[in-house]
Amino acid sequence: MTGVDKRWLTAAAVTAVLGSLLAATPASAAEAVDWQPCADAPGVDCGTVTVPIDWAHPDRGTTTVALARRKATDPQARIGSVLMDPGGPGGSGTGEVKAGWSLSPEITKRFDTVGFDPRGVAGSTQIKCGLDELIADYPQVPRNQAEFEQLAAYNRNLGESCTRLTGPLAEFGDTKSVARDMDVIRGALGERKLTYYGVSYGTLMGQQYAELFPDKVRALVLDSNMDHSQLTAWDFIKSETQSVQAEFGEFAAWCDRTPSCALHGRDVSELTRDLQDKAARGELKDPRSGDPVTPLTLATIIQSNFYGPSWDRLASVFKSFADGAGAATRLRADIPVNYVLPSVFCDDWRLPVHNFAELEVYRRAAAALAPDVKVNSLGWTAVTGCIGWPNRTGNPQHPPQIHGAPPLLMLSSRHDPATPYAWSRTAARQSGSTLLTYDGWGHGAYFKKSDCVVKATDDYLITGRLPAKGTHCAAVEPGTAQARIAGPKPPSTIGF
Repeated sequence: MTGVDKRWLTAAAVTAVLGSLLAATPASAAEAVDWQPCADAPGVDCGTVTVPIDWAHPDRGTTTVALARRKATDPQARIGSVLMDPGGPGGSGTGEVKAGWSLSPEITKRFDTVGFDPRGVAGSTQIKCGLDELIADYPQVPRNQAEFEQLAAYNRNLGESCTRLTGPLAEFGDTKSVARDMDVIRGALGERKLTYYGVSYGTLMGQQYAELFPDKVRALVLDSNMDHSQLTAWDFIKSETQSVQAEFGEFAAWCDRTPSCALHGRDVSELTRDLQDKAARGELKDPRSGDPVTPLTLATIIQSNFYGPSWDRLASVFKSFADGAGAATRLRADIPVNYVLPSVFCDDWRLPVHNFAELEVYRRAAAALAPDVKVNSLGWTAVTGCIGWPNRTGNPQHPPQIHGAPPLLMLSSRHDPATPYAWSRTAARQSGSTLLTYDGWGHGAYFKKSDCVVKATDDYLITGRLPAKGTHCAAVEPGTAQARIAGPKPPSTIGF
């Protein structure tokens, strides 16, 4: 497996003062989008907006942001546009909308669905990095100080190649800049105020938009929230790891009560810990290819199957590992390769790890918190991907400071493998938002076939009415017929 495979598959695809707030382009000055039919998606229109690379110095060059739009299905009932982002960092909103990503029919009837590619991503002006630097080998989990320095050198070389090949844009992938871009999009769409749905990393875009432009908010739905107030690398790794271990407990309990589980009647925890021990000794092999499976790769396989969740698939994969038989299914969900993650994440988060000894303390502490999973691979790779990164952190973490915006709606599953429920609770408390809790499993609460979640969210988007504070929606059992009924189409992005 190449260095790039390891890096991005293990990512599961993986307080500072704001400073002076600069005014974005006013809506009255924004040019309308020149929509044209998308060549690769019938029924979808494509367009772009132009924004400054550096919002602090808008005279230093511009970059383009790509858009894709499906028009409201009932023009007579149309309210406006809903801007949407699938997370990542690096998820392509245009690609998702072209593929059919949408909210419920009640929303698509009344709103144009508009996906955008944040700066640096996909159809927007891209952040590009050197192929040689991307595919270089590096230690995912350093075993000593020398390997720690190899990891730092890999990240440093990669970051320098991005700046060399991309230019200044590589250093301005931060989410605060994206939030400013979103206001240009709002004006170009002809909207007086923004209606937005963001999931996962897209929630940070929404939080920071509300900070910068509170008077331009109509309705923001933030699903599976980032908590941008975590100050240290250990805070981040700890909260991520606790969440994925708790999700493992839910998986094991499901397997125990579900006869169709491939591991039903077996001790799932004991089996998993045995696989982890074999992986640590270098003895665990992929039954199909014979390639070694590392502990971090095993953790990634677990986590990626918790998004849906796809517990039945994970049980089958683990049975194939334990029995040494060829797997009848893929080991992982399809994970897109996304090379902008460190350019964005390391610009948004200052989580220094100073040496191998410190990182090893975190690794051992995570393994003690999560005896089955050992670590949250997405959280681990996000943190370690910034060790040695050469560019500054332009948008370091801070509690959201939202004043004057209408109340926001936040959603979260109780058992989320990527953005822990605790993150949404913290973000809601700090921002004064209403949190709607889905008492079930997986990432992206709106797409879990819960009529309760969808109706409350749709009511808010259409009328502005929030559900009562403290509202909970019942879980839908994974693998049941109810969980397979038609509903809103979720995004395919896997990451934050």
